[in-house]
Amino acid sequence: MATSQTTRATLRSLYRSLLRELPPRPILSSPRAPLHQRLRDNFQSTQPSSSSGSSDGGDLLAAQAEQYLAYLRAQRTYVTLLERYNPGMGMDEEERVRLTARRVGMDLPVEYGGEEDGEPGKNE
Repeated sequence: MATSQTTRATLRSLYRSLLRELPPRPILSSPRAPLHQRLRDNFQSTQPSSSSGSSDGGDLLAAQAEQYLAYLRAQRTYVTLLERYNPGMGMDEEERVRLTARRVGMDLPVEYGGEEDGEPGKNE
């Protein structure tokens, strides 16, 4: 009986940890995303009952959930490090070149557009 409670607590903890690792959902949206519903169904279907002595399904689910949880945490860490050490990753090419020039103490020259009011060569 004590192992049943321990397994239930472990599964509940793993379920909540998995939900924390998933992207946040707006509060006013639909009740559950399909992924959330599927996780919930899988965890509920393998909850150990007090009448059955076998908890192999719960142990297998717990092991798989721990693997998925480790993967999701590693992915989150990877994305965080990628954003930290590659700050220009989401910028366009011109902005990246301008910021690189500023980093070494240079300013890029203003490009000639040719269609401004102060166009050189125009008789005034």
